[in-house]
Amino acid sequence: MSEHFDLVVRGGRVALPSGLFETDLGVRNGRVASIGDLAAAKTHAIVDAHGLTVLPGVIDTQVHFREPGLEHKEDLSTGTAAAALGGVTAVFEMPNTKPSTTGAIELGD
Repeated sequence: MSEHFDLVVRGGRVALPSGLFETDLGVRNGRVASIGDLAAAKTHAIVDAHGLTVLPGVIDTQVHFREPGLEHKEDLSTGTAAAALGGVTAVFEMPNTKPSTTGAIELGD
């Protein structure tokens, strides 16, 4: 009996702690449920990742959302939406704002 997934990512170079491996990923309920040969798996959707590198969510360690004070450059809403679309799952925001948000009082506002 074959496994069932919501999504199968086929043939990508999957980044694992031990290196890059050309393999498949099975996703169920929004989480990676299986890594390996899933040619026989049943799925609702397939992404052909041949020739692509498949990474876990990445962390951007230097973002400038410019809120408060410089929202015309970027704000929390547009910056985090763009990050998520690019596969970024966490960010470290640099306090490049007016007023600066480097103290407890400013962060509390």
